[in-house]
Amino acid sequence: MKGFYSRKIHSLLGVIPLGAFFIEHMMTNFAAVEGGASGFTDSVIWLNSLPLVFFLELFGIWLPLLYHGVYGLYIAYQSKPNLNRFNIERNWRYTLQRITGIITFVFIIWHLFQTRVQVAVGSVEHEELGGLMHDIVTQPLMLTLYIIGIVAACFHFSNGLWSFLISWGITVGPRSQRVSSYLCLGIFVLVTFMFLISLVTFRDAEFQTAASIAQSIKTFI
Repeated sequence: MKGFYSRKIHSLLGVIPLGAFFIEHMMTNFAAVEGGASGFTDSVIWLNSLPLVFFLELFGIWLPLLYHGVYGLYIAYQSKPNLNRFNIERNWRYTLQRITGIITFVFIIWHLFQTRVQVAVGSVEHEELGGLMHDIVTQPLMLTLYIIGIVAACFHFSNGLWSFLISWGITVGPRSQRVSSYLCLGIFVLVTFMFLISLVTFRDAEFQTAASIAQSIKTFI
């Protein structure tokens, strides 16, 4: 039963609150598509001006992410894929969920180090995050790694949502599971598209210009 509850908590945290954070992060990045560098910067500043933002992030993102990620690695370590015996859709989902979970966890840690950690140590201001992302994604290798990480994260989220609905008894019968499978596939396509188009937008020279202006102001002050 201890393992049962641990997996239930792991599953729940993957949707609430981490799923909500995933969608929020997607919308913040998509602000770059809708409003350019200024729109993205305004979204970042607004988020970081929320009351008790440190505690919101600590209990709503960092601690759930630590538990979900570390315990997810343990689940992946214990998993026993059997694609060589049963090459069916659910086995592919099971295997890809573990593989993308590992890729996503490593990608998130790496992405946080490149962005949030740099803000925390004072190397980058919130207003310069758009320019920082521009510098990252204009490098072909970094862009490729980000695309892999984003696609893995989007699959892990959408497929995890599908399995969450099953494990929590929301979609019980074959028909409801089939319908939710189509819905989660649609979610995967949508969030992947929105993240990737945001990534491409960060390559625009507008973000480099905005970063240069912010750096000039900071140097002058």
